[in-house]
Amino acid sequence: MNESEGRSSSRRTWLSGPYILWIAVFTILPLIVIFKYSLTDNAGSFTLDNISAVFSPINMKAIWFSFKIAFGCTFFCILLSYPMVLAMKHLGLGKKSFSLFIIILPMWMNFILRILAWQMILSNNGLLNLLLTSLGFEPVRIANTSAAIMIGVVYDYLPYMLLPIYMAIMEINEDLIEAAKDLGASGFTVFRKVILPLSVPGLLSGTVMVFVPSMTSFVVSDILGGGKLQLIGNIIEQDFTAGNNWHMGSGLSVALMIFILISMPFTAKHEDQGHESVIW
Repeated sequence: MNESEGRSSSRRTWLSGPYILWIAVFTILPLIVIFKYSLTDNAGSFTLDNISAVFSPINMKAIWFSFKIAFGCTFFCILLSYPMVLAMKHLGLGKKSFSLFIIILPMWMNFILRILAWQMILSNNGLLNLLLTSLGFEPVRIANTSAAIMIGVVYDYLPYMLLPIYMAIMEINEDLIEAAKDLGASGFTVFRKVILPLSVPGLLSGTVMVFVPSMTSFVVSDILGGGKLQLIGNIIEQDFTAGNNWHMGSGLSVALMIFILISMPFTAKHEDQGHESVIW
């Protein structure tokens, strides 16, 4: 290694210092604390009871409800994202910075304020029922139901699905689409055999970014569910706050992290395959 290469390597190491410090203080250290609490009891003795508590009936019920909410949220986000992105591409808005601005605009607003706005819309005397009654329809009771929670999580996490799919579709070579059309493929066939396979990496990235946070969310269910319907995130939050049981809360958190780590290799494998597969 010559002198200039040595100086370049030293400069890169120095510039990465703040990033390494940030990761150590705000990621690694908190994880060490969480793992320590999850593997010990109040007396400081080693135990796996905190992690195995995830299989208790009340926790399994919350996990199953969380899974249904996360699955539904992911499904509806996919269902909404593809038509929106394809419409933007068809209208020539794909490469316009203004379209990206519209997508990320809700993310600039305070999260709590956005959910409180939905509470005002969906409440029994809210804007939705006011509109329905003014049109002559019967009011609906969505407040404090799983439907209200679903609406909240879909609204909150839609940009995290839309952006990866947006980036993946906008990188597709237009010549591939035109070639498929020239060979007689219909619009749906072009989507199924060209656009969808080539957008799989973005789809999988969006799925991870939506499914996991929506499964562990607790603020949305607190506000829009009225505290009556609990996700696993609500139970963990209550263990840390109301119950002051950091050991149990940490154990449940670690159990969910294990689930995420198990699913990551599967996602990475299919993401790599998505780069290579176009089904003709």
